[in-house]
Amino acid sequence: MKKILIVDDLHENIFPLLAEMNFEVNYQPNIKRPEILDIIKDYEGLIIRSKTKVDIDFLSHCDNLKFIARAGAGLDLIDLQEVERKNIKVFAANEGNSDAVAEHTLGMILGLFNKINWADSEVRQRVWQREQNRGIELKGMTVGIIGFGNMGVAVAQRLIGFGVTVLAYDILDKDWSEYGFLAKKATMEEIFEQADLLTIHVPLTPETKMMVNDAFIQKFKKNIFLVNTSRGEVASVKAILNGLNSGKLRGTCLDVLENEKLQTLTPEQDEVYTQLFEMRNVILSPHIAGWTVESYRKINEVLVSKIREQIFRG
Repeated sequence: MKKILIVDDLHENIFPLLAEMNFEVNYQPNIKRPEILDIIKDYEGLIIRSKTKVDIDFLSHCDNLKFIARAGAGLDLIDLQEVERKNIKVFAANEGNSDAVAEHTLGMILGLFNKINWADSEVRQRVWQREQNRGIELKGMTVGIIGFGNMGVAVAQRLIGFGVTVLAYDILDKDWSEYGFLAKKATMEEIFEQADLLTIHVPLTPETKMMVNDAFIQKFKKNIFLVNTSRGEVASVKAILNGLNSGKLRGTCLDVLENEKLQTLTPEQDEVYTQLFEMRNVILSPHIAGWTVESYRKINEVLVSKIREQIFRG
């Protein structure tokens, strides 16, 4: 019987799904890294979420590991070159939370445009200000999407009914024939020229790290709205603050931040974050775009499907 180690919290539906494939499961959601390194040599499979970094040191202990499954989207915690060298299969469950991310993205945009966060706070304090909370409409805008994988496509699907023009850019030379009704395939130059709103759905890679900086923001012809529900390190918070202060950014929605461990901020980061958190044209959430009741289950279903397909048939 093959053994699989789970080192993070997963929905309980994972257990019968893995049992169907005759896996012996060791579920250790609270295990610490040193303890993992002591026992990982005995396992063929590993499932992680966000707390476990699979680097060269970690992989040096993985004598029998055949696959690593990431319960979520993105593989930036894993040294992909080293796992390839060791012939370990790796996959993520991007499809499992794409609906959640897309709905959260739209929710943040609509909340920002209609000033719902501030209006709600004011009414609770018995302040009734209508003119000051007048909103704007999404209809008629040009929306740029950077990263047109599972997340970007799901966002485009939800934008159909809003009467917007969608321009999508992806670094991969994929077949766009099935997406023509959702978005126009665009260059970054076209997005810089035409976008009113930009939403980012890229993985964290060396190419995308700090992609959104001062120079990037200044390339837009219009003053734009910026949304990031991908990875915090894709966008410089200081550059976003600069853009907001200059007016180049009309507003921003951030589900992720450059440093999400708020108790470890440097003095400079603390000053930047303090200013950002006080702004009315900013919507924030704590990296929960993909974190719904439904995605909690669906992520496991996607992972098990990939284990079945890639391990047992691959």
